[in-house]
Amino acid sequence: MTARSGPDILVAGTGFGCRIQVPALRAAGFNPVGLVGTDAERTARRAADNDVPLAFTDLDRAISETGARAVAISTPPNTHFPLVMTALAHGCHVLCEKPFAINAAEARLMLEAAERAGVVHALGNEFRWAPERVLMARLIADGMIGEPRLATFTQFVQYLADPDVNLPSWWFDRNAGGGWLGASGAHVIDWIRVLLGEFESLSAALPSLASPEGGAEDSFVLRFRLANGTEGTLQQTASAWGPLASMVRVMGTQGTIWLDNKAVWLADREGTREVPIPPESLLAPPPVLGRDPRRHSSEWQMLSAIELAPYVRLCAAWRRAIEGAPPQDDVSMPSFADGLAGMAIFDAVRASAATGGALIRLA
Repeated sequence: MTARSGPDILVAGTGFGCRIQVPALRAAGFNPVGLVGTDAERTARRAADNDVPLAFTDLDRAISETGARAVAISTPPNTHFPLVMTALAHGCHVLCEKPFAINAAEARLMLEAAERAGVVHALGNEFRWAPERVLMARLIADGMIGEPRLATFTQFVQYLADPDVNLPSWWFDRNAGGGWLGASGAHVIDWIRVLLGEFESLSAALPSLASPEGGAEDSFVLRFRLANGTEGTLQQTASAWGPLASMVRVMGTQGTIWLDNKAVWLADREGTREVPIPPESLLAPPPVLGRDPRRHSSEWQMLSAIELAPYVRLCAAWRRAIEGAPPQDDVSMPSFADGLAGMAIFDAVRASAATGGALIRLA
């Protein structure tokens, strides 16, 4: 199937939109017909650099002129609501990046509008297709560790500690809906929900260890309890000097499962062993970055290597849902309902942090 045989699509956002969405959508069989940005000259230049034929500064006009029936949105979080609602008003299928909205109230309106429109809505949690996460979820669902009881998700990265690393500007812009909770925590919270179930309660803090004055948080700390009784901790910082440090481990009534780099390990009465990742879960090599001059930047080189391959799988799942085809795997496609669930957790985290770590109940 050729890259131009599938649905016409508009991409709103010229940063992540060009770096990840345009190549991933093409690889999944969509036909990007227009790029939507805020600056006409810059958007036209970036559309040309990424072989997108048309450029717009208004999504409503872009949909009307192209007749595209699908829209992918990767603009800063504070712009998601109006763009999503515009696309839904035209009856377009929508893929929206995370963080989904500014708060759960916005998220609920977006979900309700998508359901009324009867379209296929998807959320940019592409790491659901990370092979090690898929395998962990299957092993836990199959009862390989018994009933989950204790979990930890910890990561220290040096993005902000390294002055030479360029990152998306909204990540630490409070006014744009940024913050490390949304930039990174959205993926981990989605992972926890897929792996172990829904949140029941939490207590949280949102430290700013090295972020610019007045910027959004660069770290987060959560203690949580899930509906199934699992107790857990989640903490990350983007401001840690030194090499990457990460720990993901879930203990159950009959065993423990954990990650060592991207390898999945299991320990129980039978001993300790690495569990090989099934071939069908492995990701295909990502598409080659095009001729956009930003491809040489540290942001594009570093983040594309992580995000692009699983994003192709997300786009492929979305396309199959649009076309009414059955899923190709057992990974559930993230939807606006997941966006709402995530924003409810974000609201609880922020409420807890604002009150010195008070316990907030979600269910």
